[in-house]
Amino acid sequence: MSPPPPPRPPGLAKVDETPKGWYIQYIDRDPETIRRQEELERKKKQDLDDEERSAKFIEDQVRRGLGGREPEEAPLFTELKRENEEEKNPTNTEMTFLLTFPIITLNLTTSLSSLLGPSALKVPAGAIPKRKEPSSASESREKKKKSALDEIMEMEEKKKKKQQSASVRTEYWLQPNIVVKIVTKKLGEKYHKKKAVIQEVRDQYTAVVKLVISGDKLKLDQSHLETVIPAPGKRVMILNGEYRDTEALLEGIDEKNFSAMLTLDSGRLKGKRVEGIAYEDFSKMA
Repeated sequence: MSPPPPPRPPGLAKVDETPKGWYIQYIDRDPETIRRQEELERKKKQDLDDEERSAKFIEDQVRRGLGGREPEEAPLFTELKRENEEEKNPTNTEMTFLLTFPIITLNLTTSLSSLLGPSALKVPAGAIPKRKEPSSASESREKKKKSALDEIMEMEEKKKKKQQSASVRTEYWLQPNIVVKIVTKKLGEKYHKKKAVIQEVRDQYTAVVKLVISGDKLKLDQSHLETVIPAPGKRVMILNGEYRDTEALLEGIDEKNFSAMLTLDSGRLKGKRVEGIAYEDFSKMA
Protein backbone atom coordinates (compact mmCIF):
# COMPACT_ATOMS: atom_id res chain seq x y z
CA MET A 1 0.00 0.00 0.00
CA SER A 2 1.12 3.52 -0.79
CA PRO A 3 1.70 5.82 2.13
CA PRO A 4 -1.13 8.23 2.93
CA PRO A 5 -0.81 11.82 1.60
CA PRO A 6 0.77 14.32 3.95
CA PRO A 7 -1.68 16.27 6.03
CA ARG A 8 -2.92 19.54 4.49
CA PRO A 9 -1.65 22.60 6.35
CA PRO A 10 -4.37 24.43 8.15
CA GLY A 11 -5.79 27.61 6.62
CA LEU A 12 -7.16 30.78 8.11
CA ALA A 13 -10.77 31.79 8.73
CA LYS A 14 -12.18 35.31 8.83
CA VAL A 15 -15.29 35.59 11.01
CA ASP A 16 -17.60 38.65 11.11
CA GLU A 17 -20.92 39.20 12.85
CA THR A 18 -23.55 40.81 10.56
CA PRO A 19 -27.25 41.72 11.07
CA LYS A 20 -28.15 38.61 9.06
CA GLY A 21 -25.91 36.34 11.10
CA TRP A 22 -22.33 35.23 11.25
CA TYR A 23 -20.18 35.59 8.10
CA ILE A 24 -17.28 33.15 7.86
CA GLN A 25 -14.64 33.38 5.09
CA TYR A 26 -12.10 30.60 4.73
CA ILE A 27 -8.62 31.64 3.55
CA ASP A 28 -6.81 28.77 1.92
CA ARG A 29 -3.09 28.75 2.83
CA ASP A 30 -2.22 25.65 0.84
CA PRO A 31 1.24 26.06 -0.84
CA GLU A 32 -0.14 24.88 -4.18
CA THR A 33 -2.88 27.51 -4.06
CA ILE A 34 -0.40 30.21 -3.12
CA ARG A 35 1.86 29.17 -6.00
CA ARG A 36 -0.99 29.41 -8.54
CA GLN A 37 -1.92 32.87 -7.27
CA GLU A 38 1.67 34.06 -7.63
CA GLU A 39 1.82 32.74 -11.20
CA LEU A 40 -1.39 34.62 -12.09
CA GLU A 41 0.06 37.82 -10.65
CA ARG A 42 3.26 37.42 -12.68
CA LYS A 43 1.25 36.76 -15.86
CA LYS A 44 -0.87 39.89 -15.33
CA LYS A 45 2.26 41.97 -14.77
CA GLN A 46 3.86 40.53 -17.90
CA ASP A 47 0.75 41.36 -19.96
CA LEU A 48 0.83 44.93 -18.65
CA ASP A 49 4.50 45.26 -19.52
CA ASP A 50 3.80 43.99 -23.06
CA GLU A 51 1.01 46.57 -23.53
CA GLU A 52 3.25 49.39 -22.29
CA ARG A 53 6.04 48.34 -24.64
CA SER A 54 3.61 48.21 -27.60
CA ALA A 55 2.22 51.66 -26.79
CA LYS A 56 5.71 53.10 -26.49
CA PHE A 57 6.74 51.50 -29.78
CA ILE A 58 3.76 53.03 -31.57
CA GLU A 59 4.49 56.43 -30.04
CA ASP A 60 8.10 56.25 -31.23
CA GLN A 61 6.97 55.37 -34.74
CA VAL A 62 4.58 58.35 -34.84
CA ARG A 63 7.25 60.73 -33.56
CA ARG A 64 9.72 59.40 -36.12
CA GLY A 65 7.16 59.97 -38.88
CA LEU A 66 6.63 63.59 -37.75
CA GLY A 67 10.37 64.28 -37.91
CA GLY A 68 10.85 64.51 -34.19
CA ARG A 69 7.98 67.00 -33.70
CA GLU A 70 5.39 66.46 -31.03
CA PRO A 71 1.97 65.36 -32.37
CA GLU A 72 -0.62 68.11 -32.55
CA GLU A 73 -3.41 68.01 -30.07
CA ALA A 74 -6.89 67.31 -31.38
CA PRO A 75 -9.17 70.36 -31.50
CA LEU A 76 -11.51 70.76 -28.56
CA PHE A 77 -15.11 71.60 -29.40
CA THR A 78 -17.10 73.70 -26.91
CA GLU A 79 -20.73 74.85 -26.79
CA LEU A 80 -21.54 78.18 -28.43
CA LYS A 81 -22.91 80.63 -25.90
CA ARG A 82 -24.58 83.94 -26.76
CA GLU A 83 -24.54 86.88 -24.43
CA ASN A 84 -28.02 88.34 -25.16
CA GLU A 85 -31.43 87.12 -26.39
CA GLU A 86 -31.32 89.10 -29.64
CA GLU A 87 -28.34 87.08 -30.85
CA LYS A 88 -30.14 83.82 -29.94
CA ASN A 89 -33.27 84.67 -31.94
CA PRO A 90 -32.27 86.76 -34.93
CA THR A 91 -35.70 86.12 -36.52
CA ASN A 92 -37.35 88.30 -33.87
CA THR A 93 -35.84 91.38 -35.46
CA GLU A 94 -38.55 93.33 -37.25
CA MET A 95 -37.80 95.00 -40.56
CA THR A 96 -40.16 97.39 -42.29
CA PHE A 97 -40.09 98.11 -46.03
CA LEU A 98 -42.07 100.86 -47.65
CA LEU A 99 -42.85 100.20 -51.30
CA THR A 100 -44.62 102.73 -53.45
CA PHE A 101 -46.06 102.12 -56.89
CA PRO A 102 -47.50 104.63 -59.33
CA ILE A 103 -51.25 104.36 -59.95
CA ILE A 104 -52.13 103.92 -63.61
CA THR A 105 -55.71 104.43 -64.82
CA LEU A 106 -56.78 103.05 -68.18
CA ASN A 107 -59.86 104.15 -70.05
CA LEU A 108 -60.82 100.80 -71.60
CA THR A 109 -63.84 102.18 -73.42
CA THR A 110 -61.82 104.83 -75.16
CA SER A 111 -59.02 102.38 -76.01
CA LEU A 112 -61.37 99.74 -77.43
CA SER A 113 -63.33 102.34 -79.35
CA SER A 114 -60.19 103.68 -80.91
CA LEU A 115 -59.02 100.19 -81.86
CA LEU A 116 -62.27 98.56 -82.99
CA GLY A 117 -64.38 101.51 -83.95
CA PRO A 118 -67.65 102.69 -82.39
CA SER A 119 -69.83 100.25 -84.34
CA ALA A 120 -67.99 97.18 -83.00
CA LEU A 121 -69.18 97.79 -79.43
CA LYS A 122 -72.84 98.09 -80.36
CA VAL A 123 -75.03 95.03 -79.71
CA PRO A 124 -77.39 94.07 -82.56
CA ALA A 125 -81.06 94.50 -81.88
CA GLY A 126 -81.90 90.79 -82.15
CA ALA A 127 -78.82 89.50 -80.32
CA ILE A 128 -80.40 89.65 -76.86
CA PRO A 129 -83.23 87.11 -76.64
CA LYS A 130 -86.45 88.33 -75.18
CA ARG A 131 -87.75 86.61 -72.09
CA LYS A 132 -90.84 84.60 -72.79
CA GLU A 133 -93.85 85.68 -70.87
CA PRO A 134 -95.37 82.96 -68.70
CA SER A 135 -98.54 81.42 -70.03
CA SER A 136 -101.71 82.35 -68.29
CA ALA A 137 -103.44 80.07 -65.82
CA SER A 138 -106.39 79.64 -68.16
CA GLU A 139 -104.18 78.26 -70.95
CA SER A 140 -102.56 75.80 -68.53
CA ARG A 141 -105.94 74.56 -67.35
CA GLU A 142 -107.10 74.19 -70.96
CA LYS A 143 -104.11 72.01 -71.83
CA LYS A 144 -104.73 69.80 -68.82
CA LYS A 145 -108.36 69.37 -69.83
CA LYS A 146 -107.36 68.39 -73.37
CA SER A 147 -104.76 65.85 -72.19
CA ALA A 148 -107.22 64.29 -69.74
CA LEU A 149 -109.90 64.13 -72.45
CA ASP A 150 -107.50 62.50 -74.91
CA GLU A 151 -106.54 59.91 -72.32
CA ILE A 152 -110.18 59.08 -71.62
CA MET A 153 -110.95 58.74 -75.32
CA GLU A 154 -107.94 56.45 -75.83
CA MET A 155 -109.03 54.22 -72.95
CA GLU A 156 -112.57 54.04 -74.34
CA GLU A 157 -111.26 53.10 -77.78
CA LYS A 158 -109.13 50.29 -76.36
CA LYS A 159 -112.07 49.03 -74.34
CA LYS A 160 -114.29 49.07 -77.43
CA LYS A 161 -111.74 47.15 -79.49
CA LYS A 162 -111.38 44.58 -76.74
CA GLN A 163 -115.15 44.07 -76.62
CA GLN A 164 -115.33 43.73 -80.41
CA SER A 165 -112.51 41.21 -80.41
CA ALA A 166 -114.19 39.21 -77.66
CA SER A 167 -117.49 39.22 -79.55
CA VAL A 168 -115.92 37.73 -82.70
CA ARG A 169 -113.81 35.10 -80.94
CA THR A 170 -114.82 31.46 -81.30
CA GLU A 171 -113.78 28.24 -79.63
CA TYR A 172 -112.65 26.67 -82.91
CA TRP A 173 -109.74 27.92 -85.01
CA LEU A 174 -108.88 25.16 -87.52
CA GLN A 175 -108.43 26.27 -91.15
CA PRO A 176 -107.06 24.55 -94.25
CA ASN A 177 -103.56 25.24 -95.61
CA ILE A 178 -101.93 26.16 -92.31
CA VAL A 179 -99.03 24.41 -90.58
CA VAL A 180 -99.73 22.84 -87.18
CA LYS A 181 -97.83 20.72 -84.67
CA ILE A 182 -99.06 17.40 -83.23
CA VAL A 183 -98.92 17.57 -79.42
CA THR A 184 -100.70 14.35 -78.40
CA LYS A 185 -98.60 11.40 -77.18
CA LYS A 186 -101.31 8.82 -77.84
CA LEU A 187 -99.96 8.17 -81.34
CA GLY A 188 -96.44 7.42 -80.05
CA GLU A 189 -93.10 9.12 -80.54
CA LYS A 190 -93.38 8.69 -84.32
CA TYR A 191 -95.88 11.56 -84.56
CA HIS A 192 -95.30 13.49 -81.33
CA LYS A 193 -94.05 17.08 -81.94
CA LYS A 194 -94.12 16.53 -85.71
CA LYS A 195 -95.36 19.24 -88.09
CA ALA A 196 -98.24 18.73 -90.50
CA VAL A 197 -100.43 20.68 -92.94
CA ILE A 198 -104.21 20.74 -92.52
CA GLN A 199 -105.77 19.27 -95.67
CA GLU A 200 -109.43 19.36 -94.61
CA VAL A 201 -111.55 20.63 -91.69
CA ARG A 202 -114.56 18.57 -90.56
CA ASP A 203 -117.21 19.69 -88.08
CA GLN A 204 -115.08 22.73 -87.17
CA TYR A 205 -113.14 20.77 -84.49
CA THR A 206 -111.65 17.92 -86.54
CA ALA A 207 -108.90 18.12 -89.15
CA VAL A 208 -107.31 15.76 -91.66
CA VAL A 209 -103.59 16.51 -91.64
CA LYS A 210 -100.64 15.39 -93.75
CA LEU A 211 -97.22 15.12 -92.09
CA VAL A 212 -94.54 17.30 -93.67
CA ILE A 213 -91.73 14.72 -93.52
CA SER A 214 -93.35 11.30 -93.90
CA GLY A 215 -96.48 12.31 -95.83
CA ASP A 216 -98.69 10.21 -93.54
CA LYS A 217 -102.30 11.34 -93.21
CA LEU A 218 -104.06 11.45 -89.85
CA LYS A 219 -107.46 12.52 -88.58
CA LEU A 220 -107.01 14.50 -85.37
CA ASP A 221 -109.06 16.57 -82.96
CA GLN A 222 -108.30 20.27 -82.49
CA SER A 223 -107.09 19.58 -78.92
CA HIS A 224 -104.29 17.37 -80.35
CA LEU A 225 -102.86 20.24 -82.41
CA GLU A 226 -101.27 23.64 -81.81
CA THR A 227 -100.28 26.59 -83.97
CA VAL A 228 -96.77 27.08 -85.41
CA ILE A 229 -94.97 30.45 -85.16
CA PRO A 230 -92.57 31.07 -88.09
CA ALA A 231 -89.56 33.37 -88.31
CA PRO A 232 -90.17 37.13 -88.68
CA GLY A 233 -91.03 38.13 -92.24
CA LYS A 234 -92.97 34.94 -93.01
CA ARG A 235 -96.67 34.82 -93.94
CA VAL A 236 -99.24 33.74 -91.36
CA MET A 237 -103.01 33.31 -91.15
CA ILE A 238 -104.98 34.97 -88.35
CA LEU A 239 -107.29 32.28 -86.95
CA ASN A 240 -109.35 34.08 -84.31
CA GLY A 241 -110.47 37.48 -83.10
CA GLU A 242 -111.23 40.72 -84.92
CA TYR A 243 -108.93 39.97 -87.91
CA ARG A 244 -109.95 36.34 -88.38
CA ASP A 245 -109.35 34.82 -91.87
CA THR A 246 -106.85 37.60 -92.71
CA GLU A 247 -103.40 36.89 -94.10
CA ALA A 248 -100.52 38.85 -92.55
CA LEU A 249 -96.75 39.18 -92.28
CA LEU A 250 -95.02 38.46 -88.96
CA GLU A 251 -93.07 41.59 -87.92
CA GLY A 252 -91.89 40.65 -84.43
CA ILE A 253 -92.43 38.60 -81.28
CA ASP A 254 -93.20 39.89 -77.78
CA GLU A 255 -91.98 36.99 -75.63
CA LYS A 256 -92.92 38.72 -72.39
CA ASN A 257 -96.61 38.95 -73.33
CA PHE A 258 -96.72 35.81 -75.54
CA SER A 259 -97.94 37.84 -78.49
CA ALA A 260 -96.80 39.13 -81.89
CA MET A 261 -96.91 42.22 -84.10
CA LEU A 262 -98.39 41.62 -87.56
CA THR A 263 -98.92 43.64 -90.72
CA LEU A 264 -102.19 42.77 -92.44
CA ASP A 265 -101.63 41.60 -96.03
CA SER A 266 -105.18 41.06 -97.29
CA GLY A 267 -108.67 42.54 -97.02
CA ARG A 268 -109.75 46.15 -96.76
CA LEU A 269 -107.29 46.83 -93.91
CA LYS A 270 -104.25 45.67 -95.88
CA GLY A 271 -101.07 47.40 -94.71
CA LYS A 272 -102.35 48.04 -91.18
CA ARG A 273 -99.99 47.06 -88.37
CA VAL A 274 -101.61 45.38 -85.38
CA GLU A 275 -100.03 44.40 -82.05
CA GLY A 276 -100.89 42.03 -79.23
CA ILE A 277 -102.01 39.10 -81.41
CA ALA A 278 -101.74 36.02 -79.17
CA TYR A 279 -99.65 33.03 -80.25
CA GLU A 280 -102.71 30.76 -80.47
CA ASP A 281 -104.55 33.22 -82.76
CA PHE A 282 -102.27 32.83 -85.81
CA SER A 283 -100.21 30.13 -87.49
CA LYS A 284 -97.71 29.69 -90.30
CA MET A 285 -99.17 29.31 -93.79
CA ALA A 286 -98.32 26.23 -95.87
